[in-house]
Amino acid sequence: MKCLCNPEKSYNNCCEKIHQDIKLATTAELLMRSRYAAFVLANVDYLQKSHHSTTRPSNKEKEEILTWTKSVEWLKLDILSSTENTVEFKAFFYEDSNLKIIHEKSFFTKENNHWVYVNADI
Repeated sequence: MKCLCNPEKSYNNCCEKIHQDIKLATTAELLMRSRYAAFVLANVDYLQKSHHSTTRPSNKEKEEILTWTKSVEWLKLDILSSTENTVEFKAFFYEDSNLKIIHEKSFFTKENNHWVYVNADI
């Protein structure tokens, strides 16, 4: 299977490894890519694990995220820019037969010796 974050790579040699061991996300961009793949796969446990403890969604929000991720058809991820702790991207998906785009600049930091998502400017 092609990787969901980058179709030029295989999933088992890319995001799957990070989903199994978050410490393999050695940069903010790798963590961002693995989070996108987790959204596509509705892997909300990984999304929670890769979220900073101070901004992590509640269990109720986790269920809402799961429902939403399963309701949309994910198309692709475009990384526009990245720095040591930020990633600007566009994620394309269909929702209710309408093309939608999430465009945000995400902020990351290290917590417990691995990268985590903190928040974003949308």
